[in-house]
Amino acid sequence: MTLPIQRHAPSTGSNLFTLHRGTTPLLISFPHVGTAIPEQFRHRLVERALAVEDTDWHLERLYSFARGLGASLLVPATSRYVIDLNRPSDNQPMYPGQNNTELCPTRFFTGEPLYRPGCEPDATEIRERVATWWQPYHDALRGELSRLRDAHGHAVLFDAHSIKGELPWLFPGLLPDMNIGTVSGSACDPSLRQAVEHVFASQSAYSWVLDGRFKGGHITRSYGRPAERIHAVQLEMSWRAYMLESPPYAWHDERAQAVTPLLERLVAALRNWAPQ
Repeated sequence: MTLPIQRHAPSTGSNLFTLHRGTTPLLISFPHVGTAIPEQFRHRLVERALAVEDTDWHLERLYSFARGLGASLLVPATSRYVIDLNRPSDNQPMYPGQNNTELCPTRFFTGEPLYRPGCEPDATEIRERVATWWQPYHDALRGELSRLRDAHGHAVLFDAHSIKGELPWLFPGLLPDMNIGTVSGSACDPSLRQAVEHVFASQSAYSWVLDGRFKGGHITRSYGRPAERIHAVQLEMSWRAYMLESPPYAWHDERAQAVTPLLERLVAALRNWAPQ
């Protein structure tokens, strides 16, 4: 039986995130699906930012089948434009030598400024945002992984993402449909990495790469600790696999239906895997 949904709210009374507690070792994190921008920030952003174009659109809907497979789900409400839950709280770049978005982003994925001139957050405000939005999410993430490990002997974290397939400011050329990250194998047991690789190697409908441009963000790097019986895998999926890549970034029924069986096989492989 699935445990009740746990809702956690900040002092403002609006939800920070929703935690659905499942019955298997698998937790799926969706750090970039939130779209809410608190009122105190909206006037400082350029008008374009209010459409939150760099959201990981529709992922909670796309992975809705995961509840039926017994997975836990952690879903934030707030936009990554307020704070990026998949960046370290000290704002160290994820990919040195390349363009990176920040802990509190100041640019769109296309490189243009998010804020009106002089309205960017300063160091004090960034610390406040960490305390208000970043820390509670990571406390919940850490707590649920501990619960799953205690209950099952191990935990598997799947960090689910999506992105527009062409973004020259962030990466050259066209991104493969499916971009799996295990931090070059350090974030999970080799047999889990092989199981994930097998899922994608067994199909030909979608292009894929393992530990390419997106090797894993802060969540995969920080929580993937095989020696501590917590294993992490990230998937960065190109939008074109399930939605339209131009505004209003709409869900595409035919594409979503086509890709869902592959995602079901992936989630099942993550759920069913156990250490040797």
